[in-house]
Parts: sequence; C-alpha cells; structure tokens
Amino acid sequence: MIAAKLSSKTIVNYTQVMKLVVASAVNENGDQIHPRVWNNEFAGVPIIDKTKQRRPTITQTELEEILTSIKDRYRVLFALLAGTGLRIGEALGLKTTDFGPDCRVLQVDRSVWGGQEQAPKTSSAVRAIDLPQPLAWMVREFITNKQGYLFATANGKPLQQRNVLRVLPATGKPVGFHAFRRYRAAVLRKAQVPEDLIGLWLGHAQNLTDRYAKQLREDMAYRAEWCKLAGLGFSVVTLVTQNVAQFEARIVA
Repeated sequence: MIAAKLSSKTIVNYTQVMKLVVASAVNENGDQIHPRVWNNEFAGVPIIDKTKQRRPTITQTELEEILTSIKDRYRVLFALLAGTGLRIGEALGLKTTDFGPDCRVLQVDRSVWGGQEQAPKTSSAVRAIDLPQPLAWMVREFITNKQGYLFATANGKPLQQRNVLRVLPATGKPVGFHAFRRYRAAVLRKAQVPEDLIGLWLGHAQNLTDRYAKQLREDMAYRAEWCKLAGLGFSVVTLVTQNVAQFEARIVA
C-alpha cells in the first residue's frame, strides 16, 4: 500500500478493517478464535500526521460552478451540504417531514448507509439546523408535492453515496462530500458565529462548556439571528429552474 502511494490514513483504515475481520471470528461461546495483540510498529503501519493530511476544500466560485452544472436534485443536495454542513449520510436520509413549515429549521434524526437507514453517527448528530433564507426557499420549492425521502430512486428508496459521488467528477472539481461540510464550517467561523452554535449545527461532540450553553442552543430566536448574520456564503438564485421570476421577486422583497 505504501508502494502504491496510498495515504497514511487510508492504510490505517484498511488495516483496521482487517483487524476487525480477524476479531469477528468467534466460537460458540463467543470467544475469539484468533486473538491477536497487534504491533503496528513491527507491521509497518504508518503513524497519521494530521498536519499533513489532505483536506480538500472548495471556494465559493468553485461551489457555484458545481451547482450550476448539475441536475436539479443534485443541485439541491449539494446546496444543502454546503449550506448546512450535513454529512452525506444525513443528507441522503432526509425526508420532507424533517423540515419545518417554512423550511427554515431542519431536524436531523437519521442517516443512510448503503441505502439503509441507521442511527446518526453520534448523539450530538441528532440536532436542529437553521437554514439561511435563500436555501430555505430553494428547499421549499424542491419538496413541493414530494413525500418520503428528499433524494430518492424511482422506487422511493434513498440514493446511495457511491451513485451520488459519480456526479462530482463530471463537474471537473476533484472534491469529496466533506469539502462541502468544511465550506460551511469556514463560512460560520468567518462570521464569528459562537462555537456552541457551530457545534450544534455541524453535529460535533459536546464538551462540558457546550452543555452549560444548552439554553442558548435551544433559543430559536438567538439561533435564527446568528443564521441570518452568517448567511449562506454562496448564491442559489440561479439554481431555481421553475418560477425564477417569482423567486427573484421574493428575494428583492
């Protein structure tokens, strides 16, 4: 794997899968058949240097170029990823009922992996996310007359990550789903949004200080004000393919 120039993180991930497979072999009493104490240094497993990890990011211009070059449902999906910081599994698990009446608040309660629903990554991933107004308008138009999963196949099942991932190379932008999440985090920090709110919206694990700030996190007016101040960080006006004139008129108003 080193000769193939795989990253340290990728090599570590592959070796962890192998360890889990070995550990999963148990007898009728539940005891491991092949118990192992792994010596990573002897095996040559690399040490991950987080300062050297590749973390692809995306600029506003690149994001808008992606959004204007893809089909409607993918436009909405990627706009949601960049405008909320959702993880891709969380986005694919969204249902129309997860949005408030005006689509200004989104409740995250589930994730999708391999086309199957599962619990969110952590307890902190179960959260409310406030949507900037332009994104809320976009979503509201998209979900009109829809039911079930927001991003579904013809038979109503949620889209799978591997199928969605194929859309990005065609845009000419070599980024993955997490680049959209990083983009939202950058927008919020540039706007100096309080860290407890950033943690809430992105679904980060809470520390003791965050738990003390619980009252502020549950203050919808407080959240809405910061959401308005932070803004979306990119334009979605050109993304609406129906009722464009009416949509733009609402923005002007």
